[in-house]
Amino acid sequence: MRLHVADHPLVDHKLTVLRDENTPSATFRLLVDELVTLLAYEATRHVRTEPKEIRTPVTTTTGVRLSDPSPIVVPILRAGLGMLEGMTRMIPTAEVGFLGLQRDESTYEAVTYANRLPDDLTDRQVFLLDPMLATGGTLVAAIDYVLERGARDVTAVCLLATPEGLKVLDDAIGSRVDVQIVVAAVDERLNDQKYIVPGLGDAGDRLYGIV
Repeated sequence: MRLHVADHPLVDHKLTVLRDENTPSATFRLLVDELVTLLAYEATRHVRTEPKEIRTPVTTTTGVRLSDPSPIVVPILRAGLGMLEGMTRMIPTAEVGFLGLQRDESTYEAVTYANRLPDDLTDRQVFLLDPMLATGGTLVAAIDYVLERGARDVTAVCLLATPEGLKVLDDAIGSRVDVQIVVAAVDERLNDQKYIVPGLGDAGDRLYGIV
């Protein structure tokens, strides 16, 4: 497992506004979109490409294009939906799948309730979107889910992570597969209710309101 923490003043600024409890949902959604675009730049640094010959107005040259099969972007419902546009803005040719996982508030285990993914992900690069890497259980379940379907390598893009969640992920994944975690920040800890401290609250509720 590889961890990349984005180090940029714009990332820090946008994350600070997201943390503020007085930031309204409309502003929160806009900032998540902008922040994910910045994180996507780092997350796609090793996206697979292949040579492509083109002709410019001056001469012929060889550039690159994204390789086939195209990457697949998978937001983890529901909060991951708020990250989708920021990610696909960077790789508009990517396919999009959806995975519904939610945390059982009594056991803190991840429970799957929806799946709109191809059965066969052989040789695919997968980008998982989940705002909060808290306990790590949801992300472990999602990574296992796509690897079982043949995904070649997996990158998870998160706004925040905790040391506890990263350890759970590393213990579960280790070096057996190529998994990259890209985050805006690693926060201090989890509290007794398994929320990230200092965190930014429930990302889904702050994006869409309490349902």
